[in-house]
Amino acid sequence: MVDSPHSSGAQDSASHDVVIVGGGLAGGLMALALHRHAPACRFLLVEAGRTLGGHHRWSWFETDIRPAARGLMAGFALNGWDEGYDITFPGLGRTLPTSYRSLASAEFHRALMAELPAERVMLETKAASLDASGVTLADGTRIAARRVIDCRPFKPSKALNGGWQVFLGQHFKCEKPHGLTRPVIMDASVDQVAPYGNGEAYRFVYVLPLSEDEVFVEDTYYADQPKMDAEVLKGRVAEFAHRNGWKGEVIDQEAGILPVISGGDFNAALAEVAIPGVALAGARGGFSHPLTSYTLPFAVDNALAIAGLLARRPEVSGQELAAFCQRRAKRHWRATAYYRMLSRMLFEAAEPGKRVVVFEHFYALKGNLVERFYAGRSTWPDRLRILTGKPPVAIPRAIRALFSSGKPLNMETPA
Repeated sequence: MVDSPHSSGAQDSASHDVVIVGGGLAGGLMALALHRHAPACRFLLVEAGRTLGGHHRWSWFETDIRPAARGLMAGFALNGWDEGYDITFPGLGRTLPTSYRSLASAEFHRALMAELPAERVMLETKAASLDASGVTLADGTRIAARRVIDCRPFKPSKALNGGWQVFLGQHFKCEKPHGLTRPVIMDASVDQVAPYGNGEAYRFVYVLPLSEDEVFVEDTYYADQPKMDAEVLKGRVAEFAHRNGWKGEVIDQEAGILPVISGGDFNAALAEVAIPGVALAGARGGFSHPLTSYTLPFAVDNALAIAGLLARRPEVSGQELAAFCQRRAKRHWRATAYYRMLSRMLFEAAEPGKRVVVFEHFYALKGNLVERFYAGRSTWPDRLRILTGKPPVAIPRAIRALFSSGKPLNMETPA
């Protein structure tokens, strides 16, 4: 780890082909891809926090990442389950066979700091401004670069529509083995009342058996407002753990509020965050699953695509790289239109307390449809199967949602 933000000589204006601003999932994987696949590229990763990746846990189905791209995740100590996973609803319980993976941000940081050259990472370094020729830090230091990539966090936009996914998870060290062998991706048998006011929301509990006596329990809900009552959520997590007989201490906790995008003017939203000549990536650039808020598969694809481009064409300018990323973002927006429509069904066609019925209907479907859905690669037969059969919502409401542009993304500052 770099002891001081400027101790590595990283501010030498002639030394950088690429400066990546934001050392979260997208930025960290991009630096790793450049290091492995474009070794001649002199990059610098600038992160405002003390560690790369923040304080998160990313999870994904093994099939979310294309086989040719899975090598980028080699080197990280992952939690993995090849026995499949469970889902539970009021009228449905299933075990699905797909392998599942999870990565803690502490391991993300450790692995990246072990592999990336120390002089290529600047921690606790805040960027004040970005432009096509470099980055100006909060202390006034100027870092010049041929190309700049903006991987900072998602910025809400009035041009987008949708709702929010709110979650709080706790990592328990149990007094005795918990007895789980598979993850529980959704336990929606819990009550569907939102943990604020008198509202309702689609709510489920997510459980990962991290070791024989360690378990991660997360309370998640889809709601119209970006509100979190952390104390209520902690109480719900504790109650779920108690109900399952898991006694022990909490050794870690994470919480977050993520956008669930149902529509809007993507070009206008991009224009709000775009900087001329600066490439946009990560959730800020629109690379997420509109309904699940997953980002990891898209972060992997983008990292490898950009590293591959710079390895093949080291003469690519910053303007060309920015245009390359913008084309990918717009292609991703078009490709995920179906999932935004499903988000509208969730937030507009289904009454809040009955949103659970929409997901129960989905998880009752057979075959590999579910894994293709999470990967954002649903086939046309998949899409028809999801929308046919006994409708989980009232048909008039579904028709209105189908032709709606979505509810405006509530811009209230998340609590």
